[in-house]
Amino acid sequence: MATDFYAELGVARDASAEDIKKAYRKLAAKLHPDRNPNDQRVEARFKGVNRAYQVLGDAKQRKIYDEFGEEGLREGFDPEAARAYRRATSSRGRVRTSRGGGGTSFNVEELFGGGGNAGGFGDLFGDLFGGRGGGRGRAAKGSDVTSEVTVDFVSAIHGAALTLRVQDGGDEVTVRVPPGAGDGDKVRVPGHGAPGASGGAAGDLVLTIRVSPHPYFEREGLDLRLSLPITIGEAYRGAKVPVPTPYGEVTLTVPKRAQSGQAVRLKGKGVKRKDKAGDLYVRFMIRLPEAQSKELDRAVEVLEAAMEGDVRAGISF
Repeated sequence: MATDFYAELGVARDASAEDIKKAYRKLAAKLHPDRNPNDQRVEARFKGVNRAYQVLGDAKQRKIYDEFGEEGLREGFDPEAARAYRRATSSRGRVRTSRGGGGTSFNVEELFGGGGNAGGFGDLFGDLFGGRGGGRGRAAKGSDVTSEVTVDFVSAIHGAALTLRVQDGGDEVTVRVPPGAGDGDKVRVPGHGAPGASGGAAGDLVLTIRVSPHPYFEREGLDLRLSLPITIGEAYRGAKVPVPTPYGEVTLTVPKRAQSGQAVRLKGKGVKRKDKAGDLYVRFMIRLPEAQSKELDRAVEVLEAAMEGDVRAGISF
């Protein structure tokens, strides 16, 4: 059964990009494996939420999903070829539409050989998944196959080796994602594209890397940003607190009288790529107690009395 990514995130189909992002962050923080160790049910839900956001959080993928459903997200799927096939065959009643998790779809079995001869459209499998035929009787290199592959946030930073199957029933290929890879980067795998014509060499597989978001860290180029909760006491007195980085935990000094929103830079603790390294920007976020008591009320009154002047003075539009 097709997955409804909108239902997975608990948002409406016309939800804005910001609403989708907020819904994902809320769920990711709640379902993160660090908060739910050894809970396979929650872990599976967490993976589903991540997969849903990988698609709906990307405007291009969301558009494809809304039009073709999950089938449109398969590796190498060519939406233009699918639209052309649908237009050409719909008048003959050979395309069946159905409502799946991602909107209007079509019967892909028919596109992949289950529906008989397409009549003048050649190898539909090759067309839909990037292949283009060459001239007859003359050797020609096959065209490149383009697709996307999603890697998790941490693997993109450290690098990873992925084992992919180019198409159903095809050979597996190992793709190496280099350390520091960013969203939108491309990896070329020679010889795994469309077959050549008349003995010509095969084309290449060109993968666009999509990086799934992290529930706590944000990335801007090689820099990372983290909103770090601190207590009122740590903000007032100053403190030394642990901070996770891609390369291990470090100790960060919170200055005395730190303000919520104040940021410090940890040089070289961002993303490392070849001979370059970004920075990690840590923003302090003062966390208030959730409990309520008379003692806390009196403590807050003391803090209020210690404030001098209007804290919003000078703010204007």
